[in-house]
Amino acid sequence: MSAPSNAPISPLEQALHAARALVLADLAAGEVAASDVVSMVEDSVVQRRWWVGQWPEGAEFVAGLVAQDVQDALLESYGRWPLCPVCGSGDPHALDVEPELGPDPHWVCHKAGMKIAAVGSLRTAAGGTGSP
Repeated sequence: MSAPSNAPISPLEQALHAARALVLADLAAGEVAASDVVSMVEDSVVQRRWWVGQWPEGAEFVAGLVAQDVQDALLESYGRWPLCPVCGSGDPHALDVEPELGPDPHWVCHKAGMKIAAVGSLRTAAGGTGSP
């Protein structure tokens, strides 16, 4: 077995690790973090590693992109995720990530017209707090 490396982790890898952690936190908050779903996160991280390798300036956008990738993958096998925690009436609907390509991604309810939580912070939004 080889000794652990003391080499610093590149900023691109740090962004990918952070994106993985944020999306996994949101999945856990919704109790959706089954092994097949975690595999979806890993698949997205692999694809985004190539993407950010081609465009390093996009590293700050990776968390939102991984969240969108997982959301799209879940739609096919699980259904809409994450469901809006603030709209109590009508059909259940999923939150969207905004900006679609930008820093500081948030989960947003377009029906209520409000930010619900930063990507990675859905657990704190469970009580229905958000900001317009």
